[in-house]
Amino acid sequence: MKKIEGSPKNLKQLLQNTKYSIHYYQREYMWQRKHIEELLDDLTSEFLESYKPGDSRQTVADYGAYFMGSIVLAGRENAIIDGQQRLSSLTLLLMYLNNRLKAIGESYSMIEAMIFSESFGTKSFNLNVDDRYDCMEAIFSNREFDITDKGESVQNLYSRYNDIAELFPADITDDMLLYFCDWLAEKVFFIEIVATTEQDAHKVFVTMNDRGLSLTSTEMLKGYLLSEIKSDTVREKMNGIWKDNVLSLKKDDEKGDESFIKAWLRAHYAETIRETKAGAVNKDFDLIGGEFHKWVRDEREKLGLNTSEDFELFIRKFAKFAAVYQKIHEAEQTFAEETKYVYYNAQVSFTLQPQLLLAPVCFEDSWPVIIEKINLVARFIDILIVSRVINYRSVDYSTIKNFVFNVTKDIRMTNISILKQKLLNQYAALSFDPVTTLPELRLNSFTKRYIKNILARVTSFIEEQTGVAPNYCNYMNQKTKNPFEIEHIITDHYEWFTSEYADQEDFRRWRNSIGALLLLHKSINASLNDSLYDHKLQKYCSNEGNIYTESLGEQAYINNPRFKRFIDENHLEFQPYAHFGKKEITDRANVLAHVFQLIWNDALFY
Repeated sequence: MKKIEGSPKNLKQLLQNTKYSIHYYQREYMWQRKHIEELLDDLTSEFLESYKPGDSRQTVADYGAYFMGSIVLAGRENAIIDGQQRLSSLTLLLMYLNNRLKAIGESYSMIEAMIFSESFGTKSFNLNVDDRYDCMEAIFSNREFDITDKGESVQNLYSRYNDIAELFPADITDDMLLYFCDWLAEKVFFIEIVATTEQDAHKVFVTMNDRGLSLTSTEMLKGYLLSEIKSDTVREKMNGIWKDNVLSLKKDDEKGDESFIKAWLRAHYAETIRETKAGAVNKDFDLIGGEFHKWVRDEREKLGLNTSEDFELFIRKFAKFAAVYQKIHEAEQTFAEETKYVYYNAQVSFTLQPQLLLAPVCFEDSWPVIIEKINLVARFIDILIVSRVINYRSVDYSTIKNFVFNVTKDIRMTNISILKQKLLNQYAALSFDPVTTLPELRLNSFTKRYIKNILARVTSFIEEQTGVAPNYCNYMNQKTKNPFEIEHIITDHYEWFTSEYADQEDFRRWRNSIGALLLLHKSINASLNDSLYDHKLQKYCSNEGNIYTESLGEQAYINNPRFKRFIDENHLEFQPYAHFGKKEITDRANVLAHVFQLIWNDALFY
């Protein structure tokens, strides 16, 4: 092995006017929403721990630093052998900050130099990958980008940027943005390890990962717990149990073990959480999100870890709740009638779900009891999400984590009867009134994900009630070549409707109303782009639509007696429309609200 050099570098030193390559044989950009959520929470919490209102920007130089680990590079091309996921994600964050600064009339030239550089009048991104260029250019320019048929890295990059835009905490206000940019550029550090050849760089990477030179929090927690067990025989057995469960947790996610431990410790043991204000101190919840092995060691009395037997029991609990967590993960990934609410919540990326679902489960619970508890809590989460969304209240991680934490403590390790009562109390506190609020729901960048879910649930529910196989999974599946999309019943041509709408803004409000929206296949949606209602209605009522779209036309009431019976039994005012304007949008929104009530109610808790 030739010369190897390692040196600490902050993010500015790593990225500013420096090109990196990612070779074709490297894995794709794979980070998911939960990884972005965790990164944002870690970075912004660290920044807010130092920031105080009234600070000058020069004060940022004295703020605490954040260590992002090592990055391994090779050769003259600066090929990234280890660190692609983190550098790509941080570049997306820089792009978001750059776009947000532009939106408020600010600029930060250092950020642009960390994203791209120019040579002889030609701009190229500092993370230089040809097949990602168009996507990166769209993100940098704050334009929409069609990821249909694009590669996995491009799809993930675009999706993760949108996650950042949605999840970036409101705690970082516009007047703090420049401070945060300074801190991110100057106080976030890596150890840069550079090898002369790619072969040597791979050796460094393998050595670091195979020989334990950089232990994870999971490994350090295991070491601490096992060291407190006196019996060699018991210790060896517990080691085997730990290793088997970690291997299983990491099967689909290389950080699955860490995600589980954080969710479990927060669900069952955390008592405090950081206040939502600048300068507040990290508490149990936040500390668990970082080096949780240290938190366990420091809080051993809170966890009841006093004797050798206590440590053995803790590892047995680890194994039991790891199995529950994996059941939750499976239910989030694959639809099953038994755990359908868990699946529904995962489709709108409610990443705090595992924590809440683990909270009421007890070590002594049988699997039927565990499943019942999971379903009860998942049902509450389902109602929580829609109740907030129809009132335009965010459900992103940074906004809702304190509320979720308080619910977690409220339902922690309860029996089923007490759990039902506590969830009923939480439900009552939501002041859930869809008949009044749902008709006011309109499509925008915040509501889009949730309105699609509502339309999918409503359509699927009507299908189920009328003897048709519910199609929810297909409605929500974005990975097909012809996915379902939200369709505006009213065509986007205000000039065609000036007699009915006062102005462009009035037209836009009515057009985006929940009562004027449907789900249609992307190809049909595109084909109807400039069509008037009478032409659209023919498509809605053909075999290319669904029961909810078909209900706009007369044939749905003539040819479908089960649909007619469903309407009569539930006193619903579905009706066909030859014309579609303000009155029809209002009628449609009101009938949707009543169907909504049939789906989202508190019946499960009784």
